[in-house]
Amino acid sequence: MFLSLLPLVAAGVYLALPQDPDGPPAAPSTATARSAPEEAKDRAEREREQDDALIAALPPGLADPRKKELALAVVASAEHSTTDWRSTYGVVEDRGDGCGYTAGIIGFCTGTHDLLTLVGRYTEDRPGNALAPYLPALRTVDGSDSHEGLDPGFTAAWAAEARVPAFRAAQEAERDRVYFDPAVRLAKLDGLGTLGQLVYFDAMVLHGPDTDPDGFYGLRERAMERADTPAEGGAEETYLDAFLDVHRATMLSRRPDGDTSRVDTAQRRFLRAGNLDLDTPLVWEMYGERHRLP
Repeated sequence: MFLSLLPLVAAGVYLALPQDPDGPPAAPSTATARSAPEEAKDRAEREREQDDALIAALPPGLADPRKKELALAVVASAEHSTTDWRSTYGVVEDRGDGCGYTAGIIGFCTGTHDLLTLVGRYTEDRPGNALAPYLPALRTVDGSDSHEGLDPGFTAAWAAEARVPAFRAAQEAERDRVYFDPAVRLAKLDGLGTLGQLVYFDAMVLHGPDTDPDGFYGLRERAMERADTPAEGGAEETYLDAFLDVHRATMLSRRPDGDTSRVDTAQRRFLRAGNLDLDTPLVWEMYGERHRLP
């Protein structure tokens, strides 16, 4: 985003300079041409520093290790029908949802770029891993549900590599980098507590960290059209209710006969109970199965 604004900033500086009607337009000085992007960069850094200071002054929320474990268990119940998220490193299957193979602790997909990114980053650190030979095929199928170049060996290679501690650590790091950390950070800036942070995390996992209308940031924008965030002066429960409405509607727009348990009998249940801090015991249902965390 910052880089895309640089031509506009430079153009603004150019047009603001005095023009000589009898000669060519005056060109910006080298010092001025350099200062515009530098000022924009400084401004972005200052804003981030201010956000960091604000977040540091807030309660840890979902970043607290115990609360994070709760969140990972709830999301795992939706992604893998188990609360034992550590048992899912080696899971790999095609669910017939158009995303190709879904694999690992957070449901990395061959069709949605995050699995390709994970394997690519992991291969930079461990070039001889069992998944490295599939990188060309992963690039080819990215954005589709195709298995071209992946069958028949990819699933076995994933399961084998998932037994390697370094690959397990890579999955966790990528989950946090792409999904957990950005969701928690933005939820805190929106004034949301621990439950709201879980709601954002789950939505980012399911819908992807994308800016299109059906991606996470698109969902957030649509929810903000319905209700103010707490940071904007709105009531937390009202905003979360609006966000969950958008979350659920987007799920059904993709699969009208799909199961919306993750909203209806999990997150909405926590919200209706007023459990904004995710206090335990935590009880919910997912796909008809009851879960309880003490």
